[in-house]
This record gives sequence, structure tokens and C-alpha cells, in this order.
Amino acid sequence: MLETVAGGSPGSVSGARGQREPKYWALKQHLLDLLDALPPGSPIPTERALAGEFNVSRTTVRQALADLTAEGRLHRVQGKGTFAAEPKVAQRLQLSSYTEDMKAQGRAPSSRLLEIDELPAEGELPKLLGVRTGAKVLRLRRLRLADDEPMALETTHLPLARFRGLRKHVSAGGSLYAVLRERYDVEFDRAEETIETSLAGPQEAELLGADVGMPVLLLSRHSFATDGKPVEFVRSIYRGDRYKFVTTLRRP
Repeated sequence: MLETVAGGSPGSVSGARGQREPKYWALKQHLLDLLDALPPGSPIPTERALAGEFNVSRTTVRQALADLTAEGRLHRVQGKGTFAAEPKVAQRLQLSSYTEDMKAQGRAPSSRLLEIDELPAEGELPKLLGVRTGAKVLRLRRLRLADDEPMALETTHLPLARFRGLRKHVSAGGSLYAVLRERYDVEFDRAEETIETSLAGPQEAELLGADVGMPVLLLSRHSFATDGKPVEFVRSIYRGDRYKFVTTLRRP
């Protein structure tokens, strides 16, 4: 059962007078205030110390720490402790490549090719890629990194007939968008993108260096060239604790 408090004096872990709130929530707010004053990488007090300082159980402390870790405010290292996390990468929503995005952030992008294969277009792929059912598509599965830190898992589908020979170029690494532009004269015009939330499964967690059940961001991008033809369909899984997306909204 969650510990709750009612009333309380100013500066205590309790909430506003007359309100009842879980102690872990109040403790979390105090930790957020602490993190605002700490540089990234700074250690925070141990579970035992926090439990004693705020007169709560260690279960309550663990819940507050788990929340802040999932939100990307804390970084926990097994056997070493808990530390203030680096700020999240704030990426603008725009039609650009991962390589371009990371360079704009001042970070060094890289990729690890996990799988590359050809498969028949089935399900939603024929419509998305403008090919007949059963036509061959090229599937790339890559682990995306920034400064050697895993950031996202990306699965890209492209129509093979339009991009013959692409396999040998992407196997060498580098930006897929640059290869499409330089070798296939593809200029991107627009894309439809959706963003959802989910939780990391065992395989995603292992590849991303995250905990099973950590919140992740699911992105689906359907991109078109200036000739109106579809170029790619991409599904990406981003670490929710390391990434956030930013956009500018204007009234129509």
C-alpha cells in the first residue's frame, strides 16, 4: 500500500494542507528540486539516506527513483549508485535523416547494421511503398547511436525495384538519405509521421541498454519524394528517457 500524508508543515515531504498525496510523489518533487541544482553525472543520496532524511520507507524511495529514471532525470548504474542524468536530446520534428539530426545537436552519429534482407511485400507494405503484393522490398534494421550511446532501433522498408544495388551501399554504413540523394537522385518532399508510446520488451531493452518495461517512443514515418512516389516506410523505437521531440505549432 502506498504511504500517504495529510497536511504537513512547510518544507516537509507532505503536500498542501488538507490534501492527501502518496509520499513517493512528494519525495519525487523534492528530488526534482535537487536535480535542478546538480550538474549531470552528480551522485544523489542512497536509498537508505533518502529514507532516513524524509522519514519514508525504502519502498517509497525506490518508487520515486524508478519514476525519475523512467522520465530520464536519473541514471542508475548497477553496483555504483544513482546519478543525475544528461539532458534529453531535444529533436525537432522535421523531414531529415538521423545523421543530420544528431550532427545538428553537436553529437557524433553512428549506426550498427543488425539485419539487411529482402522479403516479399505483404500486409500494409504494398500500399505504403506503391508496389504489388509479393514484390521484393529491402528491409534494414539498425541500431542508432549518438556519441556511442544507443538511442533508437530503426526498421526501414524500401521498394527494391526502385533502388537496385542499394544493399551494398547501406552495408558500408553512413546516411541512408545521403545514399538515396547521391546515387538515386531522390529528393524528399514530405512525410507522414505518427508518434506513440510503449514499453521496452526484452530484446529492445537489451539493444538499447535500457531496463525491460522502460517507456519508449514509437515513430512511424512514411516518406515521399518530389515526384510523389513513396520512398520508405520506417518504424523506430526511441528511448523515452533520452529523447524528446519538439515542434512549432501555428494556427491554420
